[in-house]
Amino acid sequence: MAGVVNQLASGIYSFACSLWNHHTDTFLQQVCTGDEAAATNSLERTLLSLKVLRKLTVHGFVEPHRSVEVMGFLHAVFERLKQFLECSRNIGGENICRDRLEKTIILFTKVLLDFLDQHPFSFTPLIQRSLEFAVSYVFTEAGEGVVFERFIVQCMNLIKMIVKNYAYKPSKNIEDSSPETLEAHKIKTAFFTYPTLMEICRRLVTHYFLLTEEELTMWEEDPEGFTVEETGGDSWKYSLRPCTEVLFIDIFHEYNQTLTPVLLEMVHSLQGSTNMEDTSAILIKDAVYNAVGLAAYELFDSVDFDQWFKNQLLAELQVSHNRYKPIRRRVIWLIGQWISVKFKSDLRPMLYEAIRNLLQDQDLVVRIETATTLKLTVDDFEFRTDQFLPYLESMFTLLFQLLQEVTECDTKMHVLHVLSCVIERVNMQIRPHVGCLVQYLPLLWKQSEEHNMLRCAILTTLIHLVQGLGADSKNLYPFLLPVIQLSTDVSQPPHVYLLEDGLELWLVTLENSPCLTPELLRIFQNMSALLELSSENLKNCFKIINAYIFLSSSEFLQMYATDLCRSFCELLKDITTEGQVQVLKVVENVLKVNPILGPQMFQPLLPSVFRGIIDGERYPMVMSTYLGVMGRVLLQNTSFFSLLLSQMACELGQELDQILGNMIEMWVDRMDNITQPERRKLSALALLSLLPSVNSVIQDKFCGIINISVEGLHDVMTEDPETGTYKDCMLMSHFEEPKVTEDEEPPTEQDKRKKMLALKDPVHTVSLQQFVYEKLKAQQELLGEQSFHALMETVDTEIVAQLQEFLQGF
Repeated sequence: MAGVVNQLASGIYSFACSLWNHHTDTFLQQVCTGDEAAATNSLERTLLSLKVLRKLTVHGFVEPHRSVEVMGFLHAVFERLKQFLECSRNIGGENICRDRLEKTIILFTKVLLDFLDQHPFSFTPLIQRSLEFAVSYVFTEAGEGVVFERFIVQCMNLIKMIVKNYAYKPSKNIEDSSPETLEAHKIKTAFFTYPTLMEICRRLVTHYFLLTEEELTMWEEDPEGFTVEETGGDSWKYSLRPCTEVLFIDIFHEYNQTLTPVLLEMVHSLQGSTNMEDTSAILIKDAVYNAVGLAAYELFDSVDFDQWFKNQLLAELQVSHNRYKPIRRRVIWLIGQWISVKFKSDLRPMLYEAIRNLLQDQDLVVRIETATTLKLTVDDFEFRTDQFLPYLESMFTLLFQLLQEVTECDTKMHVLHVLSCVIERVNMQIRPHVGCLVQYLPLLWKQSEEHNMLRCAILTTLIHLVQGLGADSKNLYPFLLPVIQLSTDVSQPPHVYLLEDGLELWLVTLENSPCLTPELLRIFQNMSALLELSSENLKNCFKIINAYIFLSSSEFLQMYATDLCRSFCELLKDITTEGQVQVLKVVENVLKVNPILGPQMFQPLLPSVFRGIIDGERYPMVMSTYLGVMGRVLLQNTSFFSLLLSQMACELGQELDQILGNMIEMWVDRMDNITQPERRKLSALALLSLLPSVNSVIQDKFCGIINISVEGLHDVMTEDPETGTYKDCMLMSHFEEPKVTEDEEPPTEQDKRKKMLALKDPVHTVSLQQFVYEKLKAQQELLGEQSFHALMETVDTEIVAQLQEFLQGF
């Protein structure tokens, strides 16, 4: 296919070039003669022919550098660009022809950018000329009065793509680099001399980084709009400022040894106080500080930021003059950039003091920027709660006031994220301070009916609030539960945006709920439709189901077991292995919580589990869960197991003993599929529960049952170094409230419920050592000494020796 495209492109390329040249020359002549109507028509033809050439040049050739015509066209692009730029100087700003002219100029740059992207080595002969052209127009007087913003952005992108291009970077071991890479690197190095780099750096900082009149006016008239633009609004990625900042970062990273002294000299020249009347000096300082923030990682070894913070930056934050607000905003932003790079932990209280003061600044932009830095500070891995707590109440109050004050949806979302972050980091410590926020959120939720992204931010805040409040979150239910109801109802249009966060909120609400309320139980009506979706949210759905089971299994299952069982049967027909395991884990938890009624409620699922075991399910994870489910039934509900065994014998048309024998044999054979210690102990207990027995099949499998038991003993028995005796490490005798350190999350209500459940679970209440001893003793008494001895001889002597060691003292 590539060969056919190449042939077609070669066949028409020459004609396309001559057509383009003809229309371009005609346009330029008509501009000179002032024939605007004709020039406009010719420009349209030029634009159309250039579009064709762009596609042919970029996609029509496998090795375009071997085509004289292609390389000739690309070199001509630079000459034509110069002609069109000069032409634009002479055409008025409101002229229709000028708009089309600028569009054509941008298309020229797209030809170069696309060609560089697709054919970096074919572009090598153009590197020098591209850099000279772009740097000349963007960083020297040559561009004055000619260039326009979109063109500057394209030129900067061209420089950036050459600087960053992986194809032009030699390997650390030069011998491993291709000649093409070395050639391109040589051209780059020759161009980016010290004077060139210094001029680019200085111009970026002192010209392009300066806040413009338009931006300063926006700051005054629409401060929230200004902050959205600065932090990445929709138009931000297409504008000049981010492009200049990205180019600065890339060039500084590539040539940091050359540029670090240049930037440090600029910083040094700004030390000391700045004249409040000198707006130009203030804007220069803002620009230089911006550069130091962007290059934070590169300057790690060159800037003593802690000293700078103490000796200069802190003082600048305290200058309250209105004209100094660009510096207050920039300095607090700068600290945010350095906080994760180099900032001593002992300085945090000084920073928190400064943040608290700035959250009361007269300027809204400064306050919003301060909130951003606070988020970065509490997000940092060196954050310590004890340092932050003295400031928590006042900061939280000020953030809440800021949330109420701002009116734009994007800004409210931003401040909510900061609040969420604070709540998440201080956890329970937030409880005394959230009253105002709790009262405000229902109003904000109502106001944001048309703003789903803001509602997502509210959901995130609620998630952290519930986690921070723990059992006290029950007081939020009048607001919280309708929010969950709406967010997780797939018949409501907003669920498209809210479902993921809504499910997370539902889950943490259940985990922290002290008891099941009728309203909380009612929300589960949303679940069957969610299970039908079979989406990436299925995992959270299973977690929610498990949370209901742990919260109040009897009430929950009484109302929803039938529907749930039906949904699971449908799911298991078409679900991934992981999904299958999740379904079975729910069933396992039901059996754990309610061993008597559980098997009856989920009876339709159990035959497939039994069949999976005797057929030797090939996926270890699934087999492990099958054995976990069957272990619960066998150990804790023997009568139901007998009924199930009879049902399977009938369905499969086999003898009951034969099926039982097959099951034990497969269980013993696939014991290694079980990796969880609790499940391994459960298997040992379950198989031992078949003893004592005179059943010939069970006696035939006796050796396997003992092998599993000894494996289980190895898993759970720990030796007391003082007494030399063994004890079962899984035994739990009473509930203890765990001691939580400052950095640990306190246990949720669900964690406590699981602990209480464990106190009734045979895995944690029955000593495997004692159970083995009692079962063997009962078997011996049933069979008599001689027959029991004969049975024990079927077991490997090494296993018997290990068993005797574990049973010492009995």
